[in-house]
Formats: sequence, C-alpha cells, structure tokens
Amino acid sequence: MFEGNPLLDGCAVDTVEIARVERMVQAMPGELDKLFSRREIEDAGQGPGRVSSLAARFAAKEACLKLFPRETALNTITAMDFSVVKDEYGAPHIAVTPAAEIVLGLHLVEKIKISLTHSETTATAVALRIQRSIKPSWGGRFIFKWLPYRRKVILENLNRVYGATVDAAHITLLAQAHYGHLLSLLKELIQFRFLSEARKKSIVRVEGVGGMIEAFEAGKGIVILTGHFGNFEVSTVAGIEHFPQVKGRIHFLRRPIKPKWLSDLLTRRFNQAGFGVVGRRGSLEEIVNTIESGDAIVFPFDQYARRPEGIEVEFFGQAAGTYKSMAVIALSTGAPVIPAASWREPDGTHVLKFFPALEPILDEDVGQEIIKNTRAYNQALERSIVLHPEQWWWVHRRWKNQKPRKK
Repeated sequence: MFEGNPLLDGCAVDTVEIARVERMVQAMPGELDKLFSRREIEDAGQGPGRVSSLAARFAAKEACLKLFPRETALNTITAMDFSVVKDEYGAPHIAVTPAAEIVLGLHLVEKIKISLTHSETTATAVALRIQRSIKPSWGGRFIFKWLPYRRKVILENLNRVYGATVDAAHITLLAQAHYGHLLSLLKELIQFRFLSEARKKSIVRVEGVGGMIEAFEAGKGIVILTGHFGNFEVSTVAGIEHFPQVKGRIHFLRRPIKPKWLSDLLTRRFNQAGFGVVGRRGSLEEIVNTIESGDAIVFPFDQYARRPEGIEVEFFGQAAGTYKSMAVIALSTGAPVIPAASWREPDGTHVLKFFPALEPILDEDVGQEIIKNTRAYNQALERSIVLHPEQWWWVHRRWKNQKPRKK
C-alpha cells in the first residue's frame, strides 16, 4: 500500500511499496509514460534496480503533490507535473511542467529539493519547499509608505492572485518590491538614451532566438504574446541588436500612453531601433496584412478589454476581460503564437526570452475554440508573471469588473 506523512513546515514525505510499483509496471509495460516522463523511464534503465528506481520517482511525485494539497485536490496539478531529473553529478532534482510552475510561483516557492532512498521493500522520498526571498529596496519601501501611487489597486491585485496562498506580510513585501521595480524602470528609461550602442547591447541577454528565427523562416508570420514585464522597452530596443536580421519585421501593437511626450519618446525609440508600431484601434486589416507578409506582431495581452473587443476568460482563477482578437487572428492566419517576456536580473542586466510556440487548440465550436486558445494565452502570461512577480504591471486594473477577493 501507499503511505505518506502530511505536509509539515514545507516538507512532505511519501513511501511506496516496491512490489506494488512492480505490479503496475508489469500491468502496463507500454504505457509507463502515463506515470513517468520519458527521461525518468530512461534514467531507471533496464537492470535489476529498475523497479526500485521507478518506485522512488513515484514516491517523489506523490511527495511533491502533498506540498500543495489544495491544488492537488482541485486537480490543478497531477503527478505528471513533477519529474525527477539528475544533474551532471547524478544528484536528483525536481523538474516541473508550466502548470506546476505557476502553482509554485503562487506559493512563492523558488524550487523543490528532493531526497530519495529505498530499502529492499519500500522507496521513500522527502520533498522540501524552498521559499523565494523577497527583499524590497529602500526606495520601494519609501514609495510604498510615503508616495503610494495606486497602492490600493496594487494591493487589491496582489490579493486576487496571492491572497489564497501567502500571508498579508508577503503581499506587502511584493507591493514594496513592485514600487522598487517601478523606480528602477524610470531610472533606466532616463539613463538608456545616454548609453553607447555597445553598452546597450551588453546589458541584455536574449534567450530562445533560434525558435523565433525558425518561425520567421516558415513564412507564416508570427504573433508574439507578451505583457508588461520587466523593462520591456529597454530589453527589446537593446535586445534586437542580438538578432538584427529581423529589424524592420517586428511591429508593436500599442495604444498611445500618457503623457503624450512619453508615448512619442517611446515610439520614436522603437522606430529608431528597427521596430514598427501599429495602433491598436481600427488596425485589424493592417495587422492581418503584416502577418500575411511574413512579419511579426507583438501583442501586449495583459490589459483589461471591455466588450465587444474582450471576452470573460479566466486569469489567475478569476474572470477577466481579455482580448479575443489575438486568437481570431492567429487561428485565421495560421501564424504561430510565441510567448515572450523580459525581466531584470539582480545585477541590473536584463533578459529577453522567447518561449516555444503554443500549440493551437482546435474545436468544432468556433466560439469555444477562441475561448480555449485565449485561456491558453492567459496561462502563458501567468507563468511569466509568477517567475518574477514584482516586475509585472500591478498598477493596472486587470479585473476591472470583478469584486476584490475576500481574505
């Protein structure tokens, strides 16, 4: 039988009988991928210790689930969202799927450490949650207390997302860290124009360019799904110097921001860097023509959208007005949807990352097809937000027509 100790201070233990796992393996020899990842099956090998190795990995999955009992009960995560991988020294680590990555992020868990042991008859795993350290800057703490621009909105949004998983003290720390991010963002925008071209390029690291370039070469155009992460203005303008072959082929979809001088400044900076800018309102034909010509449209997808442009789709567990046009455009043109995000590292440098393209979700019901793909886009945003929560745009009323979450 399966046994296990309950979660205690971020630690969970699970023990499994090896004989039972052996019976499972014998009963489903060609279906082990329903219980284990391909890498786990390969790492277990084919020798006499294979079943013991698989049993230890099964116990590890169960221990990880015990760390998050609420999400496990709701079937938000399953055993297949966790897998055991080995580092270059052979030590076991836990790898997670995007769904589990979001759950870890909502609990402010940096990673899960794992320890595996087994005897002749049982295998045991111990899983330990390593919490993320949140250290607001002095400036962030000062602004939170004395210059609380939209503090009520920020705290309300943070409570919507984190209120069910972390305490009020950590939500306050996140709000203070966010104000520190806004202060850094303002400083960077001012300083950026005075940096040399070489220095601009050096402060940004770009990841995932290969997949994006392949998408360009396919000739179907690209929809780049993103949001207000990190200092996206700096990371994109400097980041494109790492892939100059697509200059002039990436166009930002954006509406003017206030004040006008800042909007004009940012637009001019984008144009000078080699990006196009497409106005959001009344631009559907221009967007489709741009994509069909093989170019890319960058779609900021994390702002509230009212009807008729928007539909109510789940975002962090609550309905939020979300643009339906991106799903309509992507499905009608066949253009791949590539999520992208940026963030600031502790040393002040920036990362611009392009993730693998999302698989389109097909449905005979066109309305459901749009809703399902739009939900998938929101999930991609959720994943990027929880990785660096203080660097998302919490000042925006993303859930404008929803009542605040009760504590």
